[in-house]
Amino acid sequence: MTIRTHWPWIWALLAALLALNPLGLDVIYAAFFSGEALSRSIWGPIALIAIALVFLIALLEWRIRTLILNRRARGTKTA
Repeated sequence: MTIRTHWPWIWALLAALLALNPLGLDVIYAAFFSGEALSRSIWGPIALIAIALVFLIALLEWRIRTLILNRRARGTKTA
């Protein structure tokens, strides 16, 4: 696998797929746009935790890509 960019495109694509499927849209609606306070109070923290996890995994992917590109620039083998 040849890494050419620092951008975490794998998790960005997966996050878009998770958010834009019908179940993801229902969760987003129930968490932030629902007229019922009970629905917002149940789904709100779940949605925020899921968003934070996806963000942290994308940040981890970005860091790994940066390390690999920096090692490649120095000429050090990764494995």
